[in-house]
Amino acid sequence: MGQSLSKLYVHIIFHTKNSVGIIRKNERDNLCAYMGSIIKDNGSIPIIINGVENHIHILCVMSKNITLAKLVEEIKRHSSRWIKTIDNHYKEFKWQGGYAGFSVSPSMVGKTKTYIQNQEEHHKKRTYKEEVLLFLEEYEIEYDETYLWND
Repeated sequence: MGQSLSKLYVHIIFHTKNSVGIIRKNERDNLCAYMGSIIKDNGSIPIIINGVENHIHILCVMSKNITLAKLVEEIKRHSSRWIKTIDNHYKEFKWQGGYAGFSVSPSMVGKTKTYIQNQEEHHKKRTYKEEVLLFLEEYEIEYDETYLWND
């Protein structure tokens, strides 16, 4: 094959570090839009970005020219710098060191978009930890819970 072709949908989740720097609702849309621009700057395509006060969900199409780890690093680094410019509420803001990333089949993109869109409703019933554990179980990802919540 003379060219590299791909279309990889990925669902990314990450949390604020130690629940410090809670994301206020009135700034969440601007944060998500800013993250979308970072994703585009890295050759990927944002589909939907949403979250609640302590974590973010991203669904995007990954560029074939970047690793998931590098994309998440860029999103977290630039968005953390940006949010600190809003006001003193975010002075100590940091994202957790890790992240969760899950492949999404094209047939599940619509369901994943709806799930991300309805984050506030989901978290009336389920905590962030419960949510992540369900994803890890569904995707059969092995983990050591001792280190899962460290940061």
